[in-house]
Amino acid sequence: MKLLEPFLHWQEEIKTIRRDLHAHPELAFEEKRTSDQVAAILTELGIPIDRGLGGTGVVGILKGKADGPAIGLRADMDALPMQEVNQFAHASKYDGKMHGCGHDGHTAMLLNAARYLAQHRDFAGTVYLIFQPAEEGGNGGARRMIEDGLFKKFPMKAVFGMHNWPGMAVGEFGVTPGPIMASSNIFTITVNGKGAHAGMPQLGHDPIMATVQIAQALQTIVTRNRHPLDAAVLSITQIHAGSAMNVIPGESKIMGTVRTFTTETLDLIQQRMGEIVSSVSKAMGCEGELAFTRNYPPTVNSEHETEICVDVMRDIVGPDNVDPRVTPTMGAEDFSFMLQEVPGCYVWIGNGMGEHREHGHGLGPCMLHNGSYDFNDELLPLGATYWVKLVDRWFERAQG
Repeated sequence: MKLLEPFLHWQEEIKTIRRDLHAHPELAFEEKRTSDQVAAILTELGIPIDRGLGGTGVVGILKGKADGPAIGLRADMDALPMQEVNQFAHASKYDGKMHGCGHDGHTAMLLNAARYLAQHRDFAGTVYLIFQPAEEGGNGGARRMIEDGLFKKFPMKAVFGMHNWPGMAVGEFGVTPGPIMASSNIFTITVNGKGAHAGMPQLGHDPIMATVQIAQALQTIVTRNRHPLDAAVLSITQIHAGSAMNVIPGESKIMGTVRTFTTETLDLIQQRMGEIVSSVSKAMGCEGELAFTRNYPPTVNSEHETEICVDVMRDIVGPDNVDPRVTPTMGAEDFSFMLQEVPGCYVWIGNGMGEHREHGHGLGPCMLHNGSYDFNDELLPLGATYWVKLVDRWFERAQG
C-alpha cells in the first residue's frame, strides 16, 4: 500500500481520538460532544467551520492555494441504540448506545485527512468537510442538512462518501457505478374486520384470514410483476392479531420492509401493494389500508466520479485489491440524499474479519450492527490517504 508518510506518524494520535469517540457514542441528532470535538480539532487546524446544519452537523471549509470549484467529503457521526458486549478499554461507557457501524472511524479518517490537507493546500478550489449527524435508523441526517441549506450555502460539483466493510480484507476497496445500496422503505397494513366468537365465525368478518391471503399475494409482486433483472426485496417482518384463543379479532396488522435499486420499481411495488390490500380485504368482507413510508432512496454512484475513485484506489492498493464492480447490497444509506443533489461516489473500504479486536471482545462476529463490532484502526492511515489522493485527483481532472 502506498500510504502518505505523515499518517503513519500520526497513527497513535488519531487512534486515541477514534477510541475516545467509540467510548462516548451519541445517538441520532444528539451528537453534541462529538460535534464539539470535531469543531475543536478543525479550528485548531486553522479550518473555518459552520455548525448547526441538521442540528449537530459540522462543515469544515478548507480553501486551496487558489480559487476554483468545490467538492464535499462526508463522514457520519452517530451511533446505534444497541448494547455493546465488548469489554476492552475503549468500549462504550453508555448502556444501550454503541458505535456498532464504525462512524467513529469514519469521523476519525476524515479528521486525519483534514490535518494533511490543511498543511498541504495543493489544489485550486475548496474542500467542504461534511460531518453529518443521524445516518442510522431512518433518521435522515443527510436530508436534514440538505433541507437546512447544505448545498445552497456550500455549492459543490461533487460529493464523496466512504464506509468500512467487514468481511472485506484490509487493503481492499469495493465500488460500482450506478446503484451500490438499495432504497429503504417500511410499510404497515391494517386490516379491519368484524370480531366474533371463534366458535361462531359466520357472525364476523375474519381479518386474520384476509391477512394470510394478503401476505401470500404480496410475494407475487416480486415474482410476477417486477422485471426479473431489477432486484427487489419485499419482506414481511411482523404480523399482529388477536389476544385470546376463542376470539376472532376485529383487526390485524402486517409490517415489513421493501428494498429496491430503482424508484420505478419502488413505485410499481407500492402501487401493487395498495391494490392487493384493498381488493383482497374487500373480497374477505374486510377493509384494508396500506401505510407506506419511503425512508432512504437508492444510493446511486455517478459514472465519472466512480471512475476517479477507482483510479485513486488502484494507485494506493493496486488493481488486484480493488473491485470496480462490487455486488450491491440491499442495505441502505442516507448519503443517497446527497447523491440525488450532486454527482458523487460512495465506496467501501475493507474492515477485515475481526482479528484486529483486542482481548475482551464479545463472542459474536465483527459485523456491522453487532454488539461485538469494532472499527479497525489499521484503516485510519489508509482511509485518510484515499481522501487526500481523491482530492488531488479530482482537482487535477477539473483543471484538465
